[in-house]
Amino acid sequence: MAKYTFFTNPLSRAWIAWWALHEVDADYRPVIVNWSNKPDELARANPMGKVPTLVHHHEGDHIHVVTETAAICHYLAEAEASELAPRDEERADYFRWLFFAAGPVEQATTAKTMGFMPTPEQEVMTGFGSLERTVDTLESWFSQNAYVCGDRFTMADVYVGAQVDWGLRSGTMPKRDALARYADAVRSRDAYRHTEAVCAEFLPEQSDDA
Repeated sequence: MAKYTFFTNPLSRAWIAWWALHEVDADYRPVIVNWSNKPDELARANPMGKVPTLVHHHEGDHIHVVTETAAICHYLAEAEASELAPRDEERADYFRWLFFAAGPVEQATTAKTMGFMPTPEQEVMTGFGSLERTVDTLESWFSQNAYVCGDRFTMADVYVGAQVDWGLRSGTMPKRDALARYADAVRSRDAYRHTEAVCAEFLPEQSDDA
């Protein structure tokens, strides 16, 4: 039995957690979820029926269920590859930018995709303020740092890097030179490329609504 069961779909945010699994070389079993026919196994693990959902199997029937992409990424770093977790002096930057990407960046780019741009009066009520302010904040960091924790790649770069990568590719994030350099750096990772190849193998299995 594989150490992890991974509920995923290659056309979803679960791609990020898939990349994290490959960064730590995890022993996992992928379960490809079709949106119109979700497996009962997923519902038992995550009543919301969302991907990614990761089930960590221990001896006997003891399991841990982890949901939320950023949480899965950090969980895998702690469980499987401590070198990708933050050192003591990196923890502030690591968690700051991991949750900045999971919060303001995710909200800002999703809002743009859905055609919602807050008015100046509404900006005080949104978690991201505005897309421009969010991107400006990211740009200011990566203008001075190669990665989230300075010069060292960590698991936070899987999540933050994937958000920047997708934002630039999809056009939901305006192109900035510092962000383009950062995206190029994370795309060069062997695990990133391996994830692209693995996901491509599963794409023919997707139905039209997946």
